[in-house]
Amino acid sequence: MTEHSTVSYHGKVEELSLLFEISQLLDQSMELDRIIYPVLQTLADRLGMRHAAITLLDRKTGELSIESAYGYSSSEQARGRYQLGEGITGKVVQTGQPRVIPRINEDPLFLNRTGVRKDTDDLSFICVPIKLGNETIGALSVDCEPAEESELESSTRLLSIVTSLISQAVKLRQNILEEKRQLVEENTRLQNELRARFRPQNIIGNSQAMQEVFDMIAQVARSEATVLIRGESGTGKELVAHAIHYNSDRADKPFIKVHCAALPETVIESELFGHEKGSFTGAISTRKGRFELAHGGTIFLDEIGDLAPLTQVKLLRVLQERQFERVGGNETLRTNVRIITATNRNLEEAMEQNEFREDLYYRLNVFPIHMPPLRDRKSDILLLADHFVEKYAEKNHKHIQRISTPAIDLLSSYHWPGNVRELENVIERAAVLSIDGVIHSHHLPPTLQSAESTGTVVSGSLQAQLDNLERELVIDALKSTKGNMTKAAQLLQITERIMGLRVQKHGIDPRKYRTRS
Repeated sequence: MTEHSTVSYHGKVEELSLLFEISQLLDQSMELDRIIYPVLQTLADRLGMRHAAITLLDRKTGELSIESAYGYSSSEQARGRYQLGEGITGKVVQTGQPRVIPRINEDPLFLNRTGVRKDTDDLSFICVPIKLGNETIGALSVDCEPAEESELESSTRLLSIVTSLISQAVKLRQNILEEKRQLVEENTRLQNELRARFRPQNIIGNSQAMQEVFDMIAQVARSEATVLIRGESGTGKELVAHAIHYNSDRADKPFIKVHCAALPETVIESELFGHEKGSFTGAISTRKGRFELAHGGTIFLDEIGDLAPLTQVKLLRVLQERQFERVGGNETLRTNVRIITATNRNLEEAMEQNEFREDLYYRLNVFPIHMPPLRDRKSDILLLADHFVEKYAEKNHKHIQRISTPAIDLLSSYHWPGNVRELENVIERAAVLSIDGVIHSHHLPPTLQSAESTGTVVSGSLQAQLDNLERELVIDALKSTKGNMTKAAQLLQITERIMGLRVQKHGIDPRKYRTRS
């Protein structure tokens, strides 16, 4: 064996030893931020590198920032921020190609934004991309003493292998986290409200309006009919969907919820039907959609009236044929799910405005259930209030014994535009404020207060109140028109003569509102 081949052999052994050590480090923890620094430290120690850093891309902002670094102070690391395409690191992440700078002092693209290198430093710089599939998610950069071109190429090749190991570790952890999330969802499904039996224990109410809802739940739960739950926001439509599912023959199967209004149009299709690996930027692996996850069980589509027209077409196909394709896929998948939907929109008006498909509406509206607003079930207000007092007293470690009579009067007389959700928020606030075991009227927010409870009863005659309002409107119009009575009259839709009479009646001087040049 020649001297050159011996050196080459020992170099290969050193490389394999380094890669083995890094792979062991990457296997030590599921939390990458705990092991990245030891990886950088090992690289620096074994390869004689002065500094090493991993920079990651924030896809939302398009900004690159140093995630972990060796040989940097905390302030130097904090300064390591770049836009995509900016400097050497930005170029590497933008192009996905490694860059080698033989001498950083001679390259104008080298920004040294961190300030970790001195002007007198004579160093070589290597930056290689970190990729997940075809997507570049960041870069690994190092600097070392100036070396021959062949040595720099060898180091670049070795660092590319290291970034491949890092990206595989990232991918593995993402898959494990996804599986963990699915297990948590499954566990939550089995444990939370699994057996809410009739009367539905998860819905509170004794009013006639709620008795009708309970009857309809009982009639439809054991069937396979598609249910459309309608009602204002905050009335408890999701609770009805829970009650239907957990009292159906599918109770031991998945109950998958999708809030259609909360998902952007660009991702709703992927969320519902899944996607194949590589079907779009960021699709680093095949993912099951909500319809697949709900197979055998129930899928609840909340705010169905906000679905985009294209997604409405695909949903209609699922309703008609019980089959679909993942985004970017060709395989037709079949699903056995019960579909429950909900909306607070007027779907009939949406159809007239061509915002909601008529054929989809009739497919969804097989068995409609209307959730009454809280103002139509006044007798349930105190039942709900007592429930929420108990809930939030326990949550905030307080002992609340009762709701005072004035507070009960305010709760009963309010019109509750936000329905049960608003009532829950009001009671939570009051429970936090209470210091004597009683919910008093002054613990309720200003929107619930009356003139009597706040001592602001209107005084004076109706005519006096109207005159005050008229005077304010005239002054506002004159301010808006800079004292021009003709324009003010037009703004108030009255004649100039009447405008003059009103100004005279209220003793208003229009000159006060003219702009001086």
